[in-house]
Amino acid sequence: MNTHAQQRPLLIRLLQRTASALARWEQRARTRRLLAQLDPRELSDAGISHGDRAAELSKSFWSE
Repeated sequence: MNTHAQQRPLLIRLLQRTASALARWEQRARTRRLLAQLDPRELSDAGISHGDRAAELSKSFWSE
């Protein structure tokens, strides 16, 4: 039987995992917004093709 004291660490781990996932999703969304703003010269300088950019921008924020 789980006591209240045993459930607390589980809740804390769940909240930590949730916060970590949200942070990763926000970072991906931010990175993709910045990628969308690059002009052709900047893409070329970074070694990113238009096809690579289009493929990355088509992903959902939760996709790696």
